[in-house]
Amino acid sequence: MTSPSTTQTPASTVTGSVLEIRDLHVTVGEGDDTKEILRGVDLTVRGGETHAIMGPNGSGKSTLAYSIAGHPKYTITGGTVTLDGEDVLAMTVDERARAGLFLAMQYPVEVPGVSVSNFLRTAATAVSGEAPKLRTWVKDVRTEMTALEMDAAFAERNVNEGFSGGEKKRHEILQMRLLKPRIAILDETDSGLDVDALRVVSEGVNRAKADSPVGVLLITHYTRILRYIQPDFVHVFVAGRVVDEGGPELADKLEAEGYASYLKDATAGEATA
Repeated sequence: MTSPSTTQTPASTVTGSVLEIRDLHVTVGEGDDTKEILRGVDLTVRGGETHAIMGPNGSGKSTLAYSIAGHPKYTITGGTVTLDGEDVLAMTVDERARAGLFLAMQYPVEVPGVSVSNFLRTAATAVSGEAPKLRTWVKDVRTEMTALEMDAAFAERNVNEGFSGGEKKRHEILQMRLLKPRIAILDETDSGLDVDALRVVSEGVNRAKADSPVGVLLITHYTRILRYIQPDFVHVFVAGRVVDEGGPELADKLEAEGYASYLKDATAGEATA
């Protein structure tokens, strides 16, 4: 991790942020194996709003999340992503984190030899530009771990090593709570969670929303997490683009009818293109 820039403002001091995605095109692979995944995505997420992105497998939802975060697997071939007017695509991965972007991964990676407590404090130091005061930090970590129903011994375990699915997702939300991002992207945070873990994780997200004007981009297949985290907007994602959007009632429609009609329209559109 590189040293924090002295010109960036810590995310926790900024309110009312806006993430703007315009005509975003993304490919994966090289040469003859190149495949376009995102085909012109337009989306605006403002501080305090919760946007749910729903769609079938393979529609590009996770590609959107990782492209915003700066994963090297994905190549941006067109469009823009800005955060409060700043060019996100020109930033390195760590600069995006310091600017206030946070990604909760669907499949969090293991970090052998690094304890949760050291990982969290190092991340907080990198994001804010200075190490948090130890006494306050320890109290904050304990408070958040208790709220997420995590045993205190969890802090001394290596990051994600031997973690259950629920433990990994709680750890992702613990990071979100402590780092206080401007925009939080949650990539299928509900996958692999039982009903109790889903409730705890969702409550953590809702506390973050209550404490600060964080904008939330929630990627999911199912409506069950939306019973706990109320979206302001629902976007239907099919074939690499947003094909429909509305309020919470759209999620209920998807639950009842599925994505069949959207997939049919997407297939028909490709056939006539």
